[in-house]
Amino acid sequence: MNKREYTLNEFIQEAAEDPNENDFFELEKPAMLEVNMRNQKIMAKAGSMVSYIGNIDFKREGMLSKGIGGLLKKAISGEGMSLMYATGSGKLYLADEGKKVKIIKLQNESIFVNGNDVLAMEESITNEIKMLKSVAGMMSGGLFQVRLSGSGYIAITTHGEPILLKVTPGQPVFTDPNATVAWSEHLTPQIKTNLTFGSFIGRGSGESFQLEFAGQGWVLVQPYEEVKYAPKS
Repeated sequence: MNKREYTLNEFIQEAAEDPNENDFFELEKPAMLEVNMRNQKIMAKAGSMVSYIGNIDFKREGMLSKGIGGLLKKAISGEGMSLMYATGSGKLYLADEGKKVKIIKLQNESIFVNGNDVLAMEESITNEIKMLKSVAGMMSGGLFQVRLSGSGYIAITTHGEPILLKVTPGQPVFTDPNATVAWSEHLTPQIKTNLTFGSFIGRGSGESFQLEFAGQGWVLVQPYEEVKYAPKS
């Protein structure tokens, strides 16, 4: 196989951002979100800013502050990840550990997203964060789900290219919690396991239990187990 070699000019042309693309949320590269802000405000995962051009201010959201669309707790994932506000005008570039970015434009719709996979959301999007109330969820470091609803752009991240599986009545879908990224509004995941409580001790993998999605809808799964551990007390 011939290895492609780039001259410096070719490299610059290949890697440079496209000045002709100016959508509010733009997929600049597979793992890079470009947000074209014109005196606007968004919320983004804290620490996801890799660069910006223009006049943009950042403010980390407080633990109990009521921000855009409602209450967002500081602990949005098992690692206690928090969000930040970005306000102003210019080009903002966001990324998260090289994960691929998927842009979705909601049109008076709602979806659920794993808390750690939320990268950014438009000001018009409302949100509500919940946690699966189960021993299994606690043992994996916390399974936080964020309900995003309304009309506007959101950006989520996945390790690799995800697959969307359809859920139909009588044909439930079972997933590894650590590989589950998002699911449709009317689905409520249930914990499925035949193991005793003692079997969870020392387990980090989702194979010890699964999420069961039943009804009508879809679930998005990534080809990667994103294991998050709860901090030691």
